[in-house]
Amino acid sequence: MAVMNYAAQSVAATENLGQNDVLAVRNAFLKYNIEEQATLLARMPISEAIAVLHECPLRHVQTLLDLLDERNEHVRMRHLANGLGLICSEAEPAGHYLKNSVFSHVRERIGWIVGLALLGIVSGLIISHYEDTLSQLVLLAIYMPVIAAAGGNTGSQAATLVIRALAMEEIRCRDWVAVMWKEFRVAIVIAAVLAVVIVGRVLMFSDGTALPMGMQLHDIALAIGMAISLQVVLSTTVGGILPMIARACRLDPAVLVSPVLASVVDITGMMIYFTTVNWMLGLA
Repeated sequence: MAVMNYAAQSVAATENLGQNDVLAVRNAFLKYNIEEQATLLARMPISEAIAVLHECPLRHVQTLLDLLDERNEHVRMRHLANGLGLICSEAEPAGHYLKNSVFSHVRERIGWIVGLALLGIVSGLIISHYEDTLSQLVLLAIYMPVIAAAGGNTGSQAATLVIRALAMEEIRCRDWVAVMWKEFRVAIVIAAVLAVVIVGRVLMFSDGTALPMGMQLHDIALAIGMAISLQVVLSTTVGGILPMIARACRLDPAVLVSPVLASVVDITGMMIYFTTVNWMLGLA
């Protein structure tokens, strides 16, 4: 016990020590068995415990947090997990996913889902606003789901990668400019490839005989390709930044990002699609 007290006192001094000293304390901490480590974590100041756990393997950290939870150290466990970025919101239920009640998960998710469902009405209003465009060129309706799907898929990919990088501490919120610039460049390449595929699809498999007088199929294909390119660039960039915004606001990216991104993609996708097509084809 005397040795454990010495270790706890050593860890308490980590705030004023350098990285090498923190690693030395971490090595001393890991020499104890798992039960003794959990006891130390329950007694250390929060900031010093987080400093040590930051240098431990993620699997080992999760084991220690589970052990604290089993000892009814729920508040201490949550504070440590929050400081380590393993949970990002006070609304996020603590504990094992399967052991948490259904109501706790519903309470965590329902507010965003209902609010964003109501926001989804905006997409319908946008489509109704462009009924004249669709009546002039029915071919545009065929590619509306493609626009929404492309934006959702690319945005979700970017968001998933950024959430994982945040969890692994490869990036932090202050790196948002670097993340946005990288995702923007990735989006440009993806958008170019996807635009070529969609333009080819329109030219090869669409019937040009039923088009309005004076309108060419290749013009329509280019307009759709441009619209999907703009949507992919916007969705990918937003998907990369949204998890960092959620983390900065101390919200849970895993719960927030997917529904918010889906709503943003639906609304912006329809706006971009119809605005671009109207502009390039000269429709009313």
